[in-house]
Amino acid sequence: MLKFIHAADFHLDSAFGALPAKQAAARRREGRELGFRLANYGNSHDIDLVLLAGDLFDSASPFRETGEQLAEALGRMEAQVFIAPGNHDWYGPGSPWVTVDWPDNVHIFSEGRMQAVELPERNLTIHGAAFRAPEQAESLLTGFTAPADGRVHIGLLHGELDPAERRYDPIQKEEIAASGLVYLALGHIHRREEPQRFGGTLCAWPGCPEGRGFDELGEKGFYEGTIADDGQVSLTFVPFARHRYEILEVDVTGREPRAAVEAALPPETAQDLYRILLTGETGEGGVNAAALEEALSDRFYALEVRDHTRMAEDIWARAGEDSLRGLFLRQLRTRWDSAATEEERETVTQAARFGLAALDHRDLG
Repeated sequence: MLKFIHAADFHLDSAFGALPAKQAAARRREGRELGFRLANYGNSHDIDLVLLAGDLFDSASPFRETGEQLAEALGRMEAQVFIAPGNHDWYGPGSPWVTVDWPDNVHIFSEGRMQAVELPERNLTIHGAAFRAPEQAESLLTGFTAPADGRVHIGLLHGELDPAERRYDPIQKEEIAASGLVYLALGHIHRREEPQRFGGTLCAWPGCPEGRGFDELGEKGFYEGTIADDGQVSLTFVPFARHRYEILEVDVTGREPRAAVEAALPPETAQDLYRILLTGETGEGGVNAAALEEALSDRFYALEVRDHTRMAEDIWARAGEDSLRGLFLRQLRTRWDSAATEEERETVTQAARFGLAALDHRDLG
């Protein structure tokens, strides 16, 4: 039996532009440590093979030291390592795949067509291809079929499955089914996908090992798998991220906002990045999101609090008053009722709150 790791989309040297400069720099340093952590895991779990399905770097020209550190980390692995460059870290002149001295246990696929590397001692052949430019309009699996030679055949590619737009290796289900591969290790999709089977081929995307923004939520990691002597593949997802991005909605209707948030939080959040959306009905002043964010910030690696509450209906009921206040509320309620999106309603709500505060000579903060 052979044990392997399938990971992808490290995106080393990502900017983390939404974070303060100090935290962004810390996260980039942590990214460079990812390869060493993965090497330690692989060596302590008797991993034989590591499949890295592209976009290990966030660009084709990362900092040189980032490439050198990744090479050092992969060189510490007792396993054989195979890499298929993707659309962000495509193989070309000046890329770290060319300029860095990679260790002997690392094989980088360099052609824009399927290549084979044989491991006869394991009765195994690894097939893979590289992006040679930022886009790959034709499927790299087109016309490929592994030979029926009694060996176990594994594929490694960066790409998408039946996409609407053909830019990033648009692999077709029929091509996977006809490939003759027992497993196709894929990258490019940052959300972990459950394994899918087409014909006799199992394929999967592990997602990225670390989220980089609120479009990459939840647990992140890689797949650990086994391949039996008869070619049967089994996969287990391994959570590996140091930090998670999470979005939490909290209804504060009739409740003190901080107490409502604290009641909704899981016990361990210190290493995570949270966006808390306050919903429900509140009074004219709404919620002081900035003060709440400051009060809770030490419980998180990073925190955003956003006020998405709406004004209570009894406040709108005062639109019937024969007063400047009533006239103001009537005009805004007309805009509220005609709003086409929730974002437009939030804008109207904020206008009402600030306007009412001005009429009452209150400081809304």
